[in-house]
Amino acid sequence: MKLVNAVRCFDGEQRRYEHLSDTLNCTMQFSLYLPPKALQGKHVPAVVWLSGLTCSDENFSSKAGAQRVAARLGIALIIPDTSPRGDEVADDDAYDFGKGAGFYVNATQAPWSQHYQMYDYITKELLDLCHTHFPLNGKLSISGHSMGGHGALIMALKEHDQFRSVSAFAPIAHPSACPWGHKAFSGYLGDDRAQWHAYDAVELMRQGHKCPPLLVDQGSADNFLAEQLNFSTLKETVEARHFAAQLRLQDGYDHSYYFIASFIEDHLEFHATYLND
Repeated sequence: MKLVNAVRCFDGEQRRYEHLSDTLNCTMQFSLYLPPKALQGKHVPAVVWLSGLTCSDENFSSKAGAQRVAARLGIALIIPDTSPRGDEVADDDAYDFGKGAGFYVNATQAPWSQHYQMYDYITKELLDLCHTHFPLNGKLSISGHSMGGHGALIMALKEHDQFRSVSAFAPIAHPSACPWGHKAFSGYLGDDRAQWHAYDAVELMRQGHKCPPLLVDQGSADNFLAEQLNFSTLKETVEARHFAAQLRLQDGYDHSYYFIASFIEDHLEFHATYLND
């Protein structure tokens, strides 16, 4: 593992690392924020952040303003990339498929299956790597935006014992029932809807999967709300399962990082409740 860069930030460090991933069969980069406590040698909890379509590991670290809050709360931030990378990795010309759009699934269809194993990369390889090399205490929560919100929800539902809480900003909550999901799932997973449902938060909830404490924020002025995100379906499903959850429709907010920056403090404080108990 190679340290690419490190900068001082709120008395902690924002770092970027490069490593060869056995799971993805390519070289990957990820970002990591270590709060002051971690630099002092104390083991700290962590929040995994999953970004959305077209993003890399650097969007959240540079735009969300999360480090100030993470430093105060004593929480590390683990920020993976959104897909495998490299000249040998299969790609597509569209923004919503291929590089930058891995959808956090384990692809089963060629040529995507050779590299696009993002679910296993994050839940197994990357988290094992981080716990081996950094002062983390094993307590984890997970959050994300849009495609990353989808990823956070499915990982929390499928790996219920691994994550103490989950939150999302404008998640693609029911990808089996929206254009983004249809395109990604048919390409990565084929035509078997049972495989689609294994990576669909609404369907996993309907199947009986447990959910850790949940916080979701959705902007009312989000231009993807009507066609892609299925916020109302998620809300109905959560209420039917009686999960410990807050689903908030935020008036006038859109799909951008301005929205994330406005509420990231709420989300990290929400996670701190469960990470520091």
